[in-house]
Amino acid sequence: MTAWQPVVGIEVHAQLRTGRKLFCADRAVFGAAPNTHVCPVCLGLPGALPTLDAEAVRLAIRTALALECTVHDRAVWARKNYFYPDLPKGYQITQFEEPLATAGRVEYDSEDGPAVVRIHRIHMEEDAGKSVHDRIPGATAVDLNRAGTPLVEIVTEPDLHEPADVRAFLQALKRILEYAGVSNCSMEEGSLRADANISIRRMGDTALNTKTEIKNVNSFAGIERALQLEIARQIRVIEAGAAVRSETLLWDDHRGVLRPMRAKEERHDYRYFAEPDLLPLRLSADAIASERDALPELPRARATRFREELGLSAYDADVLTQTADGADYFEAVTNGCHDAKSAANWVMGPIQALMKEQGSAAHDFGIRPHQIVELIELLNAGTISDSVAKKVLRWMLEESKAAGTIVSERALEQVRDTALLMDWVDEVLAVHPDEVERYRGGEAKLVGFFVGRVMGRSGGRADPRLVNELLLDRLKV
Repeated sequence: MTAWQPVVGIEVHAQLRTGRKLFCADRAVFGAAPNTHVCPVCLGLPGALPTLDAEAVRLAIRTALALECTVHDRAVWARKNYFYPDLPKGYQITQFEEPLATAGRVEYDSEDGPAVVRIHRIHMEEDAGKSVHDRIPGATAVDLNRAGTPLVEIVTEPDLHEPADVRAFLQALKRILEYAGVSNCSMEEGSLRADANISIRRMGDTALNTKTEIKNVNSFAGIERALQLEIARQIRVIEAGAAVRSETLLWDDHRGVLRPMRAKEERHDYRYFAEPDLLPLRLSADAIASERDALPELPRARATRFREELGLSAYDADVLTQTADGADYFEAVTNGCHDAKSAANWVMGPIQALMKEQGSAAHDFGIRPHQIVELIELLNAGTISDSVAKKVLRWMLEESKAAGTIVSERALEQVRDTALLMDWVDEVLAVHPDEVERYRGGEAKLVGFFVGRVMGRSGGRADPRLVNELLLDRLKV
């Protein structure tokens, strides 16, 4: 057993889905031409005053409630002072001593089973701009389109100890935020960013040691790998008799390495003080209750219901609740065909494969749930075989036709005519005499080979159950 225990706390910044910035009317959009969504407020021009966006507050409350936090009736805005080229005011409007919410929790599936990470606090703040290092050779450009976009910062307690658990926690958190509808959580677009604070201590110790911070990680796999490297580095430093320095490290995803950025700032370095241009945020009990009532069923609760009410396995329930619209799609199919297992098999199998091939999500997939219900009913009624049903599914997408129409137009109804089936069986056995002898010599598994060949002869239309019965009768010694 290792002598060292990593201790990890996470800070997550999630961009709220308001469509506009936190303190001005500029649009908050990704991918626009640089510096095209700016105004005197987000440019930090003298005399420009912030005006709080109510929708951002509503989504922040919902975030806190989804993470089981206590939402406070008063939060105070503060200025976080630091100099950086993409921070035009020279300070960031955030919350410090009196944040929006505290004391929450996120349950996730660790390698050892269900586990919980405590949420220390959630506060609202505005984002900074973006420094662009690859636009102008030999220089750094600044794009302020992102300056002022609304964020919630979610700060955990140092409850995580393994890089794999950090990844599992972040995946669980992302699903909750997506289900709650508060953020699109795109790490590629920067609307979900996570920083990790990491230290190590000897097993059995309780005191926290000097920590480093890992920034600039744009994937969960990257966070896991970066933590693995930093844990190993800190162990080497301490075992060599040196001390870990408090510093911020940048993750280079292309090279797979960490490099020092700067000495890690402490709270006093930011010289926090109350924001003089904004009154404290006051929240009524009714406003908080309204958001609590509007919360949808969250992913773990939905997966539990799928297991308990629909009889799905834990694996199936987890897969089917990866996204809210995917779970909605599955439930619509299940409610139509009243066969949860068939619905799960189709949604997780052929339908998911087609969605991936098309690059579409459940909400914009070209085949709607009621059309899948018709296909499953045709299959369960024995009108078509399983292999034909999978072909029909693709034709439904390509031709935008109902399953019944395709089956009728292409004469795909399952063949149960015993005489015709026997002809196909005899043809297959005639061209495979060696396999017939091997079967009669004891290789019983070859019956599957023969069934497959007969199904091929029939174009997938033969009733496989009848085919199997006829083959067994014909193959008797």
